[in-house]
Amino acid sequence: MNFKLLSLAVSGILTVGVTASTAAVVTTSPVQQSTDLTEFNSVHSQGAIAQNVEEQTNIRVYEKASPAVVTVDTDKSNGSGTIISPDGMVLTNAHVVAAGGTVNIILSDGRKLVADVVGFGEEGLDLAVVKIRGQNNLPTIPLARPGSVKVGQQAFAIGNPFGQFQGTFTVGIVSRIDQQRGLIQTDAAINPGNSGGPLLNSSGELIGVNTSIFTRGRGGGNIGIGFAISADKVPAFLTAVREGRAPRVAQTRSPFGNKSPQKVALNGPALSGKLTNQSSVLPADNSFFDLYSFEGKAGQQITIEMKSQEIDPYLILLGPNQREIAQDDDGAGSKDARITVRLPADGTYTLVANSYEARQSGAYTLELKASAPTAPSRAILEEEGALVAGGPVLPSDNSLYREYTFEGRSGQSVTISLESTDFDPYVAIFGPNSQLVAENDDASDSTKNAFLSVTLPATGRYRVIVNAYDASGRGRYTLTVR
Repeated sequence: MNFKLLSLAVSGILTVGVTASTAAVVTTSPVQQSTDLTEFNSVHSQGAIAQNVEEQTNIRVYEKASPAVVTVDTDKSNGSGTIISPDGMVLTNAHVVAAGGTVNIILSDGRKLVADVVGFGEEGLDLAVVKIRGQNNLPTIPLARPGSVKVGQQAFAIGNPFGQFQGTFTVGIVSRIDQQRGLIQTDAAINPGNSGGPLLNSSGELIGVNTSIFTRGRGGGNIGIGFAISADKVPAFLTAVREGRAPRVAQTRSPFGNKSPQKVALNGPALSGKLTNQSSVLPADNSFFDLYSFEGKAGQQITIEMKSQEIDPYLILLGPNQREIAQDDDGAGSKDARITVRLPADGTYTLVANSYEARQSGAYTLELKASAPTAPSRAILEEEGALVAGGPVLPSDNSLYREYTFEGRSGQSVTISLESTDFDPYVAIFGPNSQLVAENDDASDSTKNAFLSVTLPATGRYRVIVNAYDASGRGRYTLTVR
């Protein structure tokens, strides 16, 4: 995931923090003004009536819709969903359930039920339907009338942000409609974990399926720009599911379309490039980009710099599994971008040479430097331990954890590996200000061991959290910080 467009599924159980927007717009009919001052200053004033109407709308929408909003849990991801049929059909995002594994549905009343994936969207449509086993007479949310959504109307989101706050209700407006991509933009606060949950109108009808947010910060939180797949795309998809025509395997589509990356060599001469209106466009923010790839080795420390006097450079680095490794805006000083990172695995890495702003055109230079893979550096921490029953647990999911600390300095590069043959490891690092710096579940698609490569943002004491992916995790582990 990159910070420019962040899918809202969350497997990060240590992520904390949530924001909520309440930018609701309400219109009311004028009321007769009383000449009685007591009456004028009472709850019957126009402002109080408007507030009451707004509150009543919020309460009515939540009470009507929330019983049909569920949490969708898999072995690898967590999101939200909407019950759309009394027999347990649940609409969610494809990326919430695409990784496979058992799908558990947690109803609003707390019941935990098993479900099966019955269909995925085609041609990159990020929708899926799962069917809860053995249910009937479940509450549902109806679809809004096609073409009924208007910019400026109220919008309501319900979901499970950060996988910890089931039933969270936020309010905003429809900020923009992207007809080309079939997306509704909203400022109703949605965050990781809201994926697949409903965006609703003031009648409690489904107008969209929350799917992603635009954000610039490493925390991945809401900044008032969220996107939902328009409900206008849902009926045809549901028909394909019910007729058995929908794919049973997730359909993958690169966020970069059909563009093939230009192959480059590490430690070669600086490259010259230019972003123009003929360049590819990043859907997240309509910024131009060029795509490069290079072969990397586990343990190599690389530094990538993108410089320009004409645009504000932005870099995004993806690993061999197309997961984000790092991204940067101004790390090289001024407006130039720099990524310095130790590569976690052998394979082909993808580099996105991008601009911070939409549709910026201009020339740039790109330089990729790398050290030869070396023996691991001196360890800051080498710990062996065990997660055992009776140890401390995270209140979010009752998973066991242990905590270690070390002193770090600003700009220092460290790697953290957490290995276990007994459970699925999960590792996180918090800075001196107690803010999350980074977290990881699987170092690659071929291992469940966790790995992080980070540049420390400040000088001070850091906390490393050794954790199991879920509450069943028990057993021995090895933690190394270098």
